[in-house]
Amino acid sequence: RVAHCAAIATAPSLSAQNIAFNEVARRAIITDPDFHGGDYYAHGVVPKQGLAVARMIGHITYLSDDAMAAKFGRALRNGALGYGFGVDFEIESYLRYQGDKFSGYFDANSYLLITRALDYFDPARATGGDLAQGLAAAQARFLLVSFTTDWRFSPQRSREIVQALVTNRRAVTYAEVDAPQGHDAFLMDHPHYHGVVRAWFDRIAQELSK
Repeated sequence: RVAHCAAIATAPSLSAQNIAFNEVARRAIITDPDFHGGDYYAHGVVPKQGLAVARMIGHITYLSDDAMAAKFGRALRNGALGYGFGVDFEIESYLRYQGDKFSGYFDANSYLLITRALDYFDPARATGGDLAQGLAAAQARFLLVSFTTDWRFSPQRSREIVQALVTNRRAVTYAEVDAPQGHDAFLMDHPHYHGVVRAWFDRIAQELSK
């Protein structure tokens, strides 16, 4: 049985928009000529183009508009427009780099299965959409953390979980961190965020030491 659960930058289930992003990413992989119905290793190839595009889509959703503007803006890669379909802007270079790197080590079938599992996950499905009822059996102490500019997993989605737990009179701590990075904020060195998580783990350590 789980005694403590930290749910950071998450949601009780994926929104239609998130499922849509996953579907486009999967289609990029499945329609890659090197996919071969998932049996690509038998053909000695990997659907790298599809994987790269899938990762590029993902990276767009990880950043807030403000973070992307601050990091890249409309900066040009080589100082001038090429008037073609190559890399002109820094953001294009970044996305291609991340896509190419990802396609070199991540398994395409794993990507398909993981994203589909995320699509299907819904603790309220068996209870007619009632999340509180769906989480009624949970006995763990929860920490929920969301980030103000995370538009993929917005604070409202975390608050849905918090409300369901409160309805069940479960122990839950919630923090909404003001951070500009978007979903990527959960990977950043943010003092408020780290302070909340550190305090939560310190409390667990104290309980276990008794």
